[in-house]
Amino acid sequence: MEDGVDGWSSVPSNREQMNKTTAQLDEGLRLGALGVGSTIGYAREGITTYEMFEAQWAAVRYGRLTSVHHRFHPGASPPTETQTGVNEILVNAIVLGAPLYIHHDNDYGWWENQEKLQMARDQGYNVGSSFYPWTARSGNYGVSIIAPENWEGSKRYKYEDTTFGPQLDSFVTKDEFLSFAENELGRTAIVFGSPREQWLNDWITIEGYGISGDGMARLDIEGNLMSWDALYEDYAGHPRSAGSHALVLRLALEANVPLILTLTQLSYIHAKRLGDTGLRAMQVRGRMQEGMVADITIFDPETVTEKANYTLGQQGLPSEGIPYVLVNGTLVVKNSEVQRDVCAGQPIRFPIEEIGRLFRPVANRS
Repeated sequence: MEDGVDGWSSVPSNREQMNKTTAQLDEGLRLGALGVGSTIGYAREGITTYEMFEAQWAAVRYGRLTSVHHRFHPGASPPTETQTGVNEILVNAIVLGAPLYIHHDNDYGWWENQEKLQMARDQGYNVGSSFYPWTARSGNYGVSIIAPENWEGSKRYKYEDTTFGPQLDSFVTKDEFLSFAENELGRTAIVFGSPREQWLNDWITIEGYGISGDGMARLDIEGNLMSWDALYEDYAGHPRSAGSHALVLRLALEANVPLILTLTQLSYIHAKRLGDTGLRAMQVRGRMQEGMVADITIFDPETVTEKANYTLGQQGLPSEGIPYVLVNGTLVVKNSEVQRDVCAGQPIRFPIEEIGRLFRPVANRS
């Protein structure tokens, strides 16, 4: 931003910038990163197809996955349909023989994407996707998805009907949106639009789908980062940071979805996808069996439910019906109370390598 242009989402990288980015990715992977993450969906004009291909290639040099908010997410109008964005990264993954995870395949066209991903898995590719079980998405006011040319132009939405300010506890006008987009790019927005409520009943029955809670920074009503000891009621943001897993359990149990399928979506499928990249820590998680790491959530199927919702003061409320949670065999939730002085988690990463792989050939991409 030295030149006064915040161009990360709208100005493509030149060759020098792209090479620097690729080198930074390689260094992170050398140090044990789980893979490469891309928010190309928020920067669809700022990242070229070739830069995206190079990013996925950086990950596959180490045999690791790329995790993507894909281009044109969300989009329902040709030629900028959601499926076109998925096609881009799925083709890259197939030609590179690379693991791929698509985040938030929960908008228009998800049915086509799911069919293609399943066909790829049937051919042996380690590819998958996730959804989060809420009727609204979230981001900030600086992303291209909700910029006027896309939100009003392509999607024909009105801000006062679709864009909710969690700190304001109300929908925003276009003037308010433009003001935030100019002066407070990082302010959280909650955005409605797609008919997700009717799709949710399908998503919870699809075995290949994973659940993503998509935790975001804990900000209060003033936009300040909350302390560890802050009240749950002080959180001002999307409820997906608090209630996603309990919501899925409630919906699935009400719909008589087999419990093992729901637990697969919540836990096993994520461990499986990461474990298949060679990540030892995830090969011993996501399963209830002897020899596995004891990361265990104990819930009551009769009472488990989300308490978080879109109303200010309730957006961060903890779920009910989950009396115990163990991390690495240690209770971190006891009698439904978070044990605030207990930090039982372990770092999950690949081993550090002495030499990076940026200039080493890929021996076998398949």
